[in-house]
Amino acid sequence: MSEPQTSTPVRIGFLLMPNFSLIAFSSAIEPLRMANWVSGQTHYETFLISQDGAAVPSSAGVLTQVEYSIEQIPSLDTLFVCGASPIARTGNDEIIAWLRRLRGGRMALGGIGTGSYLLACAGLLNDCRATIHWWDLDSLREEFPHTRMTNNLFELDNKRYTCSGGTAAMDMMLSLIGQYHGMEFAASISEQFVHERIRSSEDPQRVPLRTRLGISQPKLVEAVQLIEANIEEPLSTDDLAHHVGISRRHLERLFKRHLNSMPSKYYLETRLEKARQLLRRSDKPILQVGLDCGFTSASYFSTAYRNHFGLTPREERKRLAEQKQPLPASSGLSHSILMPTGDSTDGQN
Repeated sequence: MSEPQTSTPVRIGFLLMPNFSLIAFSSAIEPLRMANWVSGQTHYETFLISQDGAAVPSSAGVLTQVEYSIEQIPSLDTLFVCGASPIARTGNDEIIAWLRRLRGGRMALGGIGTGSYLLACAGLLNDCRATIHWWDLDSLREEFPHTRMTNNLFELDNKRYTCSGGTAAMDMMLSLIGQYHGMEFAASISEQFVHERIRSSEDPQRVPLRTRLGISQPKLVEAVQLIEANIEEPLSTDDLAHHVGISRRHLERLFKRHLNSMPSKYYLETRLEKARQLLRRSDKPILQVGLDCGFTSASYFSTAYRNHFGLTPREERKRLAEQKQPLPASSGLSHSILMPTGDSTDGQN
């Protein structure tokens, strides 16, 4: 393997929002540390930032110390916003205004997970290709029509870098390292993490339906694809059978044998899962969520939701609001850690 050439370190900042995804953040910063360790040189310097300079809790309750507030950040080549998980749609006015002031600067800007949402709110993704976690994709397409939202694993569009979160942050960062120092070097870092391959930006976020269902029946896969594509205006079982070119009884036998369900029941559960996703990931009124998922009656939506999940849509929203409250100091879930800066050259652990 050819070693990358010594050069001025690339300075990368991570702005941690409260309830940021710990796995996405770790997947982004660890390849930079490993690049320094593998090469024995400081190719990357990392800087941790929060809105006020105070430690930030992750979605798992891990409290992470930072070095700077947004008003104190040093000169950076790239700034990544590590968004809250789940997405936080309120309480971001100061951060959005600050991000907006970065428009037109030399610094590249990135969003990790729901960090893409904050960049979009600041108008920094207008006319750019961008992505976000698939749970939030539909709502962001509606909210930000000037951003070309994709279902890809990550997007590198000029000086805007976005990824869908989770381990996709590692693939994005390895691709950026490859641009700086060559893909052979990036591959050697990937191997250190027992990461089978560096996925490309065009890789889809979700596991293919055939793999997800664990079945190899093309007609059944086609039927489920139709179900997932027709949530707002559900098809009847007869319509499903007609579209996939088999009889209703044959379709029902396939669902029973491979999914232990009937088409109508599977369809209803799919719509309810979509409704739960919208209730948790959007601010849409409950009635609109029901309509978007094919429920023309509010009472039927509430009853079906309670029968499936054990609580009504209104109770779902209330529970979610309670979960978003800050953890008490005595909860036992917060563990303070201090992340190393990127100029460390010690071992892998």
